[in-house]
Amino acid sequence: MGDYHLDCSPSRSHRTKNAWAGRREDDMTERTTGTKVGIIGLGSMGLGMAKAALAAGLDVAGYDVADAQRDALEAAGGRVGTSAADAAQGAEILVVVVVNAAQTERILFGEGGSGAGGGAAAGMAPGGVVVSCATMAPADARRLAASAEAAGLLYLDAPMSGGAARASTGELTFMASGTPAAFDKAKPAVDAMAATVHRLGDEAGIGASFKMVNQLLAGVHIAAACEAMTFAAKLGLDLAKVYEVITQSAGNSWMFENRVPHILDADYAPRSAVEIFVKDLGIVADMGRAERFPTQLAGAALQMYLMTSAAGMGRDDDASVARMIAGVTGVTLPKGED
Repeated sequence: MGDYHLDCSPSRSHRTKNAWAGRREDDMTERTTGTKVGIIGLGSMGLGMAKAALAAGLDVAGYDVADAQRDALEAAGGRVGTSAADAAQGAEILVVVVVNAAQTERILFGEGGSGAGGGAAAGMAPGGVVVSCATMAPADARRLAASAEAAGLLYLDAPMSGGAARASTGELTFMASGTPAAFDKAKPAVDAMAATVHRLGDEAGIGASFKMVNQLLAGVHIAAACEAMTFAAKLGLDLAKVYEVITQSAGNSWMFENRVPHILDADYAPRSAVEIFVKDLGIVADMGRAERFPTQLAGAALQMYLMTSAAGMGRDDDASVARMIAGVTGVTLPKGED
């Protein structure tokens, strides 16, 4: 996975009307055509978001370190930059869809970080807006927002969820916070990419906080699903029947329903990698320590992801937690075709 690939942290996307009035109204083309948008990070989420923006009539340029992802954007009708800074040149809206705060800062402000110059932010249109989508600690979001403001730019703290398929169809959910001016400036791109925009406050960091609550739940739910399925295997149960029964029962969760098929199919190609939850639950742990707030369940789940990563599966699908448990307990899970 390239340095600028997506933050692939999934949760349910709600098929409700965008909280930002006017989503997909008849005047959308008039409002968006010609708006210059840069998208940095063309993993499955970022590429889908670029396709949704193109479908809405936006002028999209993008960049990713992976040749295949750049080729895919070009095939979809977008312009490909030679670098992140090139893709951001003249952009009124720059959407950064990478893994973490450190990558976001390096892209925006160069290797020297905030205030160093030389990054993508320097080439944006004056008064443009950065739409920051990486999952990060609220303090990092606030710091990046301050750096963007010092550079004469707006900043929208806008982590999202929904998965790659909904990214391509413009049906993501954004948990966003920022100034009214930032929301207004970002509106054409976010309207194109989202089915639901939760407008959570005027300060960067609020959106990041909401995303961390989501990630706490998502990480615990995946770990619990993996534990439940390996427990069922230990009991000698038909795992396909377990899936059928639980998805129609009170013990079901969206993550159980979404991840258990990966276990049943022995398909651990990464839709969302184990390392994503090593990072995200690590942020939860740091936040809890700073707030003197115990996060026992998230902490237990973090250890499960760390064990899975230590076993060599960090870049595999996060359902690989089941493989880690199976290896420790001697349980046999479904095996893929040779």
